[in-house]
Amino acid sequence: MKIRGRAHKFGANVDTDVIIPARYLNVSEPSELAKYCMEGIDPGFPTKVSPGDVIVAAANFGCGSSREHAPLAIRACGISCIIAHSFARIFFRNAINTGLPILESPEAVDETQSGDILEVDLLRGQIRNVSRGKTFVADPYPKFMMEIVNAGGLIEYTRNRLKSG
Repeated sequence: MKIRGRAHKFGANVDTDVIIPARYLNVSEPSELAKYCMEGIDPGFPTKVSPGDVIVAAANFGCGSSREHAPLAIRACGISCIIAHSFARIFFRNAINTGLPILESPEAVDETQSGDILEVDLLRGQIRNVSRGKTFVADPYPKFMMEIVNAGGLIEYTRNRLKSG
């Protein structure tokens, strides 16, 4: 799976409360959640995103509460991938379970600015900053995780497996 998009850069410890504030947790429709994505840190964020864009962030992205609403809102907003120094473990799991690809690459984060164009090859674990002419490496996804992401998340992956029998 290859991704190409513009980078939106954030700092460290971006928690789920700023990704999708608690007052929107009664909303379950992803397209509605997308309207409030990153509201706690960048209120106009959804209007700045084009489909395929990438979030780049420092350490501990997705810390805080264990809400699936956070990766759902990010994905529905049009973000195709998140690259960070590191992720909170529960966010990592929720992202994969909802079909949102994430990669850890401190070097890519440190060498990327908002607005840079990134190309990401999840199968190879390669991140290319087209704007700066630099290439970085992250651990590629194992086959089973790639299948979950390609299916759109764990629920769709499981449905497909049950159908194929």
